[in-house]
Amino acid sequence: AVTAHSDSDETGVIVCGVDAGNRGYVIDDQSIKGAPEVWARRAVAAYRQYSADAIVVETNQGGDMAIATIRAIDAAVPIKNVHASRGKFIRAEPVSALYEQGRVSHVGTFAQLEDQMCGFSSERGSSREEGYSPDRVDALVWAMTELFGDMIRPPVSQAK
Repeated sequence: AVTAHSDSDETGVIVCGVDAGNRGYVIDDQSIKGAPEVWARRAVAAYRQYSADAIVVETNQGGDMAIATIRAIDAAVPIKNVHASRGKFIRAEPVSALYEQGRVSHVGTFAQLEDQMCGFSSERGSSREEGYSPDRVDALVWAMTELFGDMIRPPVSQAK
């Protein structure tokens, strides 16, 4: 989120991992509503707390501001910059398939994330309903997409 008003979106801060057997784990949900410095501090703190490999940042909203805000807190944090070219629901389909295959587990209960996951559908994922923004789910999808890499990314079409 780029604003911190009462009606601003949350920023999804989801900690995920994958083991040697290609099983994914949701380890923590530290999502927060707040100004860019607030969520950036939270993301860097989670990165440190869990000795993460990187922070995945979607730059569609706020562009370079998101990366610059994190860099202002800790210039050494590795950042994986991602840019959405498809809707949230389409991006979530491969990760949903991992859940259906039993290849993702939650380490604990994450009520707000899980509620958002249950309410996420093609009808809600493709358009902006009043008060509905699946930011926690979106952060989880980006994290799992990075962790599972080419196993779940669609092939890039070759334009001729």
